[in-house]
Amino acid sequence: MTGEVTSSDERWIARCLELARAAEAAGEVPVGAVVVVDGVALGEGRNRVEERRSPLAHAELLALEQAIAVAGEKRLPAAELYCSLEPCFLCAGAALHARVRRVVFGARDPKFGAVRSLARLLEDPRLNHRAEVVEGLGAETSAELLRAFFRARRSG
Repeated sequence: MTGEVTSSDERWIARCLELARAAEAAGEVPVGAVVVVDGVALGEGRNRVEERRSPLAHAELLALEQAIAVAGEKRLPAAELYCSLEPCFLCAGAALHARVRRVVFGARDPKFGAVRSLARLLEDPRLNHRAEVVEGLGAETSAELLRAFFRARRSG
């Protein structure tokens, strides 16, 4: 299911990129995510894997966790998950379990991406839930943040 771009998508992807820059400034892989319901951000996250010393501290998971706490529900069927980078299997799985209706992401992740690059998890007909997918918004900016981050790590 490839969806249509809405008028607010660019706004939320821009916020994801701000969060990605904040992650980078903190020494984390630059990824940001926002969970939106009815035009309101219920949760935001940036990578905190190094800070928390946990492979579970992905931007998407932190945003989903915050949104679930705010909503007081374990499922978010009206939610849209915005991400600067294509979600991995862990994050795509969490979006499915939360019953997120739509995922919008920027750059593809050829090494871990589970939405387009390595799999199409959010659209797998074998699963009992699927989510609409929109890709490519802010992709070049997100990709450049990631390239610069890893280039700096390799050289320094």
